[in-house]
Amino acid sequence: MHIFKNKNVAILGLSVEGLDSVKFFQSEGAHIWCCDRRTREALGATYTNLENIAEGFQLGDSYLNDLERFDYIVRTPGMNPRLPELKGKAVTSSTTLFFDLCRAPIIGVTGTKGKGTTSTLISEMLKAGGKHAWLGGNVGVPLLSKVHHIKPTDWVVLELSSFQLEDLTKSPHIAVVLRTTQEHLMNQDKLATNFHPTREAYVEAKKSIVKYQISEDFAILDADDPTSRSFAHETPAKIFYYSRNKPYMSLAEITLRGKHNLDNVSAAALAATVAGVPDKTIRGAAAVFKGLEHRLEEAGVKDGVLYVNDSFSTTPETAIAAFESFDEPVILIAGGSEKGSDFTELGQIIAKKRPKAIIAIGAMAGRIIAAAKNAGYAGNIICGLTNMHDIVRAGARLAKPDDVVLLSPACASFDMFANYKERGKQFKYEVSLL
Repeated sequence: MHIFKNKNVAILGLSVEGLDSVKFFQSEGAHIWCCDRRTREALGATYTNLENIAEGFQLGDSYLNDLERFDYIVRTPGMNPRLPELKGKAVTSSTTLFFDLCRAPIIGVTGTKGKGTTSTLISEMLKAGGKHAWLGGNVGVPLLSKVHHIKPTDWVVLELSSFQLEDLTKSPHIAVVLRTTQEHLMNQDKLATNFHPTREAYVEAKKSIVKYQISEDFAILDADDPTSRSFAHETPAKIFYYSRNKPYMSLAEITLRGKHNLDNVSAAALAATVAGVPDKTIRGAAAVFKGLEHRLEEAGVKDGVLYVNDSFSTTPETAIAAFESFDEPVILIAGGSEKGSDFTELGQIIAKKRPKAIIAIGAMAGRIIAAAKNAGYAGNIICGLTNMHDIVRAGARLAKPDDVVLLSPACASFDMFANYKERGKQFKYEVSLL
């Protein structure tokens, strides 16, 4: 039954998730209006592809005009739900719609970092256990357009950001809350309007992952993280804790590098166990899992030097975790655009572990250098490089056999690159040319 047939629907934001929403409502027989801050010229091929689907477009400065005339208003996660134009209107999102319509049990994963790795690992464990699993959210592909193909006997694994969670009124059957620090406290993406004014608002947005659970549901929390642990007070679900002090597997047993991945494996293992996957199968899947692109990804070995792409690292905490994953001498490439982060602890770790050199890049280069020097680092510092070609070659000149050149920026990418993926791709391309 197509409950949206002939309904007037406004899709706010024509990003990947917005385009998937268009596809869903097209299959439902709805009348679709496409709304985006970008102009027709800026949208380019996206506009051309939608011309024969959309009833109309609202673009540029007037893209949020006259929303009262629509039966459904579907915002992209990057759009601030607190915009004045949305006040008092029945705004939903593709994530909310998916939760309303999905017939299969959902495993949701949130936290500041590790969501993608943990979500993908859970999916691999489920598949290894003979279950049909769908992987979506911020990792994999948007799933709203596929919701009617998902059977009640399937499993869905969703990586859920704070922006996807903040307006949910349902929670997943199994909620996984990883270590939660700080994120999205500033708006870095020029196409996005959403951010959280305070850390408290960021944490509050994430609470929807457990807030609407029932006693038959499950919450998997990080016993070592006060914020994750506090979510126990928000849910009536049965709670399981994991801890790095009692990891599910050792680093010697897994392919993933870094102690932080012990947390990801433990959390994934608990979720898979609750879903009914045998322990032997879980261990086998974890042992061979190589991780995701741009997360401590080996970009190549050149003249005995290991180059590692950790471009997904956009906070000091993740850069610290990456840096501490190596016992070898490290040349650290760090820096990028403003994200409201405090680099004090990163500076202290740099001073303690004494990398062979820091290549500081982007708008935050000065703050990272200052944090390192204030903590007592007196080593080699390279700055002033403005493109990845020169950055990688500077690292290559400094490196000796058995060294590691690590791109782990601790910052957003938008001052020099379109996004973290483009930053990582350029790094890997330049390494391939060495």
